[in-house]
Amino acid sequence: MLEQEPQNADAQNDETGPPSDLDTVNQQLAAAYPELSPQLKLAAGYVLEHPVEIAFQSIRKSAAAARVTASTLVRLAKRLGFDSYEQFREVFQSAVQASPVELSGRASNLRNLASQTDDQVFLDVGDAAFDNIGRLFTADTQARVRDAARMLLGAKKIAVVGFRDTFACAYHFAYVGRIAMPNIQLIRGQEGGLLTELAPFDEKDLVVAFGFEPYCSETVRALDIARANGVRPIVVTDTLRSPLVPGAAITFTVANATPHFFPSILSAITLIEVLLAECVAFGPDGLVDNVASFESRMREMGAYVSNE
Repeated sequence: MLEQEPQNADAQNDETGPPSDLDTVNQQLAAAYPELSPQLKLAAGYVLEHPVEIAFQSIRKSAAAARVTASTLVRLAKRLGFDSYEQFREVFQSAVQASPVELSGRASNLRNLASQTDDQVFLDVGDAAFDNIGRLFTADTQARVRDAARMLLGAKKIAVVGFRDTFACAYHFAYVGRIAMPNIQLIRGQEGGLLTELAPFDEKDLVVAFGFEPYCSETVRALDIARANGVRPIVVTDTLRSPLVPGAAITFTVANATPHFFPSILSAITLIEVLLAECVAFGPDGLVDNVASFESRMREMGAYVSNE
């Protein structure tokens, strides 16, 4: 059944024009929400809860996720005074590209909801986590993720380096990545074996390196060895001033602020998941076959415990 909206719903903002920032969009949606039809409520709820997806997904994908039609999202945009859905989506893209501040409202809500507690550390960690993730999902990072995925898919071998606080990042990338791409190798550098482990890599290969301040001398040394052999580096670090950056083919700078006494690896782990997902999504069918084969082998060997 077709939705029946007030005749002036799409034109109610004609005199003032559409909102120009994400905060205003959210405020207007919240104010209009009680008066919306059931379908528009579904659309508005999705928009309020998934600003990053609205910024970068196609209208059809967003509509499917919201369980509405694409035309419903168009009507929602016009209700706020936008001439088109693309104009509406540009507000979200600008917010994500410019700053995560507008996207960290959920962290602020967390603080408000728990304001009666005295556990400030818990709240501060939540604020930092939302902020770090918000800074990762930008249009610029999206383009570099696609470029990095192409490089990873085209490499003959992939070395992964990360020591001390970022060893967890390197291990996660290597363990999960090898399920689909067996040409990934974790470099451990134990007992002075760094040079030996990296010796087989050359200009046909890649090295993915992780490092935050305080930067590990082993990571810098590993990159020196790799670059000397013609290996192209993809670097994940915290600033362009990092000693890991010189000579990198692609650099990702991720936010790692936290009240904790060591840098947060949350954004780096999320970036890893994005990179590997991109590789599987746009890589050859053999990658999916590798994942299926891995799962089958693990089950045959009894690696997983059934809950039946």
